[in-house]
Parts: sequence; C-alpha cells; structure tokens
Amino acid sequence: MQWRRFVTILLAGALALLTLAGGGVAWVLAQSPLNLKDGGVNATPTAAMFVPKQAPLMVSLLVNPDRLESLLTWATPLGDRPATQRELRELKAGLLSPMDLAYPSEIQPWLGEEITLAITSLDYDRNPENGSQLGYLLAAEAKSATAARRFLQLLYAKGAIAGEADLVFEQYKGVNVIYRQGRQGGASLASAVVGDRYVLISNHPKVLRDAINNVQVPSLNLAASETYQQALAPITRPRIGVAYVNLLALANGFETEPTAPAPAITLALTLSPQGLIADTAVTGLANAVNAQGQLTAPVPALQYLPPKTSLVVAGEDLEQFWTQITTSLGSDSPVTQFLQTVLGQFSPDLDLPAQIFPWVTADYAFSLLPNRDWVFVTRHSPATDTALDELNRLAQAQDLNTTTFTIQEQPVTAWAALAAAGGQISAQVQGAHTQIGDYTVISNSLNVISNLLRSPTANLTQSQEWREAIAPLPTPNAGYVYLNWPQVRPLITQKFPVLKVLEVAGKPILERVRSFSLTTTESREGITRATVAFNLSLF
Repeated sequence: MQWRRFVTILLAGALALLTLAGGGVAWVLAQSPLNLKDGGVNATPTAAMFVPKQAPLMVSLLVNPDRLESLLTWATPLGDRPATQRELRELKAGLLSPMDLAYPSEIQPWLGEEITLAITSLDYDRNPENGSQLGYLLAAEAKSATAARRFLQLLYAKGAIAGEADLVFEQYKGVNVIYRQGRQGGASLASAVVGDRYVLISNHPKVLRDAINNVQVPSLNLAASETYQQALAPITRPRIGVAYVNLLALANGFETEPTAPAPAITLALTLSPQGLIADTAVTGLANAVNAQGQLTAPVPALQYLPPKTSLVVAGEDLEQFWTQITTSLGSDSPVTQFLQTVLGQFSPDLDLPAQIFPWVTADYAFSLLPNRDWVFVTRHSPATDTALDELNRLAQAQDLNTTTFTIQEQPVTAWAALAAAGGQISAQVQGAHTQIGDYTVISNSLNVISNLLRSPTANLTQSQEWREAIAPLPTPNAGYVYLNWPQVRPLITQKFPVLKVLEVAGKPILERVRSFSLTTTESREGITRATVAFNLSLF
C-alpha cells in the first residue's frame, strides 16, 4: 500500500469535511436542532497527547463525520440534497479506496467524535542512507473498543496491505502493537488500540512507539506544550476542528527537523454562515513586540480603491507594522524572506520596505486588481511630498519622462517611457500618482487613477463582496488582508511554485474558497492573535 498517498488523501478528506460543513450553513445555524448550531463544540484535540510537541503538522476533526453530514443535509435545499449526498459518497469512497474499506460497515460502528492526523517527524529513523522518512500518525476516538479491534483485524486481512510479510504482535509499555514485518526485513503499517478509547495507525512501528512514549512522558507531547495551551486558552468560540502547523518546517519545505523554539500557528475552526472562521495564534516568536489593535472601523483610505479587487492590504502606520514583523521574525527568518520576495513580485524596480514604507505612518490601503494592475493609497503628509520627489527622481534615473496633466481638473503626474517610430512619438505609462482630497494615490496604471477620478463613488467600500468578507472579523483590530482566492491563486502558484505542494492536501478546501480575509487583534507575551474568515461555496 502507498501509505503516504493514503495519508495525503485522508488529510485532504479531513479538510474537505471541514469545508463541506462550512459551506452554505446560514439557515441551519439558526434553526437546526443539532448541537452544532453554535458553530462547533467546546473541545480540544485529546489525541494531541500522542503527538510530539515539535511535530510539523496536526489536523483534528472534533465532530463525527456523520454529524457533519446531518448538518449538511439540514443546510442544503431539498433540490440540492442529492448532489450533496453524491459528493459525500464520492469523498468517502476516495478516502477509503486505497485501503479497500467500506465506511458504513467497517468504520462507522466504532468511530467516535475525534479524528486526528499528524506528521509527527520529518525523519523518524534519522538514517541518512534512506533519506528523510516522514512519520505519519492517525489517532481516532473509538466509541466501541471491540468494534475497533475487529476493524484492525480486517485492516490487516485486506489485500491492500498484505504481501510477503508476517504479522507481528508486540507488547510495548502495556499496549498491544500490531504491525507487518517484511520477510526481507523492514516493517510497515502499525496499529494499536490504546486504553479502549483510541485507535492509532502509523506508517512504522517506531512512530507508534514514539506516540505511546509521548503519552507516558507528558513533557514530550503537544497537548502539554505550554505555548500550545496558551494559544488555545483564550479561544472560547466553539469549533469543529483544530490545526497546528510548525511554520519553520513549512517554510523550509520539510527539509530540516524543526528546532525549538520554532514559530508555530494554531487554528481553531468554527462554522459560520459564510463558511469557516479560524481563530489563530502565532507562537514561538522570540522577539515579538507587544501591540494592540486600535481600529474600530475600516480605514478611510479604502474609499480610494477600485470596487473590483483581487487582493487588499489596509491598516495604519505601515512603517511600524513592518518593523514589528521583522523584529518578531528576524530579518533572516524564512518567513521574512518569503514576504520580501512577495513584495518584489509586485514592484521589482522598487525596494518597498526602504523606499515606500518609512513615510507611510498614517492609514494606507493597497489593492492588486484582477488584470494585475495595482494601486496604493495613503493619507498625505509633508513626508509624502519628499517621498514623491524621490520617486520622480528614481523614475528619471530609469530614463522615464515625468509629465503632469489634468484629469477631471485634478493634476496627475505620470512616469512614461518615450519611443519614436515612423516619425511619431508614443508614450508607455509606467506609473502615475495624484492627490485626491487628503490622500495620495499611486498606481502602475494611468487608467486606474483616471477611473478613480471620474467615478469617485465607485470604490471598494461600496462592494457587497468586500463588506461580507470583513463582516465576521472582530474589532478593534490592526487592519485587514483580503484575497479573492480564484483570482489570486494562479498568480501565487506561478510566482511561488513551492506552494503547489500545499495544494495537494488542501485541494478540497482551496477549490471551494471564494475569498478569505484576515485581521490581527493583538500581540502579547510572544503570541500574536488573528482571525481568518473563509468565504466558501458549497457547489
């Protein structure tokens, strides 16, 4: 059996269940008799005690899949229910096909309320001769230990994991561990029922033994990690799932074993009428700066952005915000370097942190448009005039001509490359800037500025899609990040091919995301808290 493929499919299935549960549930959240109507349950992953505190990834579903299916049935209009049920059947079939298992007869009888999947190690045997061997662990709550043991017996009897191997029964610290030992050496799939409550399945006996060790020595496991507990403690909203990601391992593309303290992100996922809300905590930032969100309403700069947008970043005091990021993560951090690369994609001729950020100390807004044009807005100040003079100088240094003219009786300065052909001179505008009211607007497109001046009331703040996207986010906060995912997704994967790897496991959820928005609320005692709202489509 291709165990890595199976775990990838299973992880994708967990994400798909979270997505399906989050899509189109506005009605059911208000009227369903199910106790998920509040958005989830008041629970945390108990199986985290099997997961090491340095694990790269853990995803937990805290609600039995059958309950989520019932929720979906309530939420779906009668005419659409056959399509929903068909999709759920196809999802279950896809998850279980590598193991030749039937959910209704072989899994449903024993499966309880929690399913936890984890990558426990980047190289469980630390043997340089066989390369990096990822450790995978599945921990599922069992409502019937007898049915669970019957399932494991059936699991080993299936042809998908049979072959030239002997079944081995091993007592390890009071737990009966079962695995197949190859007749030519090497071991494969290992399993155990622990305490008559948990079914554990791993891709190697050592991974399973380590999981048992983690329970018996609490200082080793994620559940006992102080930072993990601190991340979850203030989150009171009911949830249907929890995810934990070691950011250092993610940034390094699973190339090195994470070190402590390592930045990590913990998410508690809650159902909402629009989809999912993730209450998020970033921990392990060695130099985190204490900060509190002060904005009780969207910044005024947003009214100078076009109504159609692919990406928005808005807030106050960009210089301070960037300083906090680089101070918390460190200038050599993989995450900081990733952000630097992102900024370079938008404006390769400008060093944005050095040439733009320092003079943006009031409210600001940035938008990337569907056609890849961009526009930046900030409140005008004396420092703005100096900065614009410097930008004009940089444009002239690149052999661009600086021209000022009027649109709607408003002065506009453009940077253009002049070209002569056939006795005629043409100008290709590379960028432009103007002042509208108290705000300076800069764009790479003269058309963008022209449209803003000609139709000032057609702006982002009037967009229903935008208002719905930020509605679930709390206040006060430090500003917003918004992405129209279908529009931004091709650009991100094109510019950063490494992210295509993440799409494999995340495909079920990413294909249903219409947009997501994010805001940070505070940074305190080394923990930065944020909320992410996923706007999802069910079909």
